[in-house]
Amino acid sequence: MKIQFHKYQATGNDFILINNREGIFPVNPKLINTMCDRRFGIGSDGLILIGKSNEVDFTMTFYNPDGTQSFCGNGSRAAIHFAYTLKLIGDSARFKAYDGVHEGFIMPEMVKVSMRDVQNGRMILNGIFIDTGSPHYVEVTENVELLNLMTQGKEIRNDQKFHPKGTNVNFIEKTGKEQIKVRTYERGVENETYSCGTGVTASALVSVKEDGSHHVSVTTKGGGLTVSFEKGSSGFSNIWLEGPAERVYKGEYNIQSLG
Repeated sequence: MKIQFHKYQATGNDFILINNREGIFPVNPKLINTMCDRRFGIGSDGLILIGKSNEVDFTMTFYNPDGTQSFCGNGSRAAIHFAYTLKLIGDSARFKAYDGVHEGFIMPEMVKVSMRDVQNGRMILNGIFIDTGSPHYVEVTENVELLNLMTQGKEIRNDQKFHPKGTNVNFIEKTGKEQIKVRTYERGVENETYSCGTGVTASALVSVKEDGSHHVSVTTKGGGLTVSFEKGSSGFSNIWLEGPAERVYKGEYNIQSLG
């Protein structure tokens, strides 16, 4: 069986997107892992299925390359753009994801998505652990580009304090007032990704101290994003993630090639 797919990238975070409103995609971890593999498949940081909904414009189901599910910020932005090309939405959207209902907007060269409210994080090891729809460890450092992220990120990702599911790991460097640079080691991908929406959001939230409205510019390996939010005594609200997202190509994948 051949299935049509679309390849997207959102600040270097790349995804396979499939229109699954007819429920034809045979979900299983082996298939997802093979499709995401960069040598034996299409290659991506995750796979996204767009489904039908009677309550919102569409459903967005995100799978990590290992077949596990979570919320994905950049993947959501790609999904909004894809839904727009499918004519499911105009310039705004409401969709259901892993952690609930989100809103989004299409703007010239940018896609913006709402994030759920987030409680203040807690100190673990040398950083802050915070949940932005996916669990993230955030540590402030200097010269983030010089870090051996594969070694340090993997070690923290598998630390006993985060068992049994582990955590995503972010190292941030403050480069100016409400400006940061971020590198992320993603669980499920088990590698550094060029960008991570929930990680960028977590990093931006951790980077500010005072209560009030904030607009943080974030630089990743894949490009720039902005996170806007309101900080209160107990946590964060009105959180929005904004950045570019584009379709790179489309094609057909032979499901039977798995044998």
